[in-house]
Amino acid sequence: MAKPILLDIATSDPMERLRAQVQQAPVEHGEAVLAGFEVLQGLHDQGVLEVMRGLLGSGDKVLDMVVKATEAPEAIRGIRNLIVITKVLGAIEPELLEKFAQAVPAALVAVAKAEQAEPPGLWGILNIFRSRNLRRGLAVVNNLLEAWGKNFYSQNTES
Repeated sequence: MAKPILLDIATSDPMERLRAQVQQAPVEHGEAVLAGFEVLQGLHDQGVLEVMRGLLGSGDKVLDMVVKATEAPEAIRGIRNLIVITKVLGAIEPELLEKFAQAVPAALVAVAKAEQAEPPGLWGILNIFRSRNLRRGLAVVNNLLEAWGKNFYSQNTES
């Protein structure tokens, strides 16, 4: 009759293997470990870790406060408005928005100078209306108002 073969499998201690990996980690990842310590120190210096520790300690209280704050009708409308504004800004070509952003400071400077100076007379106002830039700006505002009017009218007729 055949004799059974004894199978002797060496068992490895998972904790021993983990200890060996932890001891080898600073050698293999020394630069990353130092960078991580610098980030932790920066978070500690700024008080971020204290805030996070406080949030973890308070647990459900903070979550309850946030939920109660977002249940208010004003908060819901604010979140919806933020989503709409994000969609609107996403639909605008960046070049157009950049031109608008560049024009705002120049317009504010002109307003500040106009407040300090004598208001224009009738002929001065007529000269302003002859300006090509004013007519371009009026055309943009007119197009915006027409688009708003069409949108409001179409919403009222669908109801």
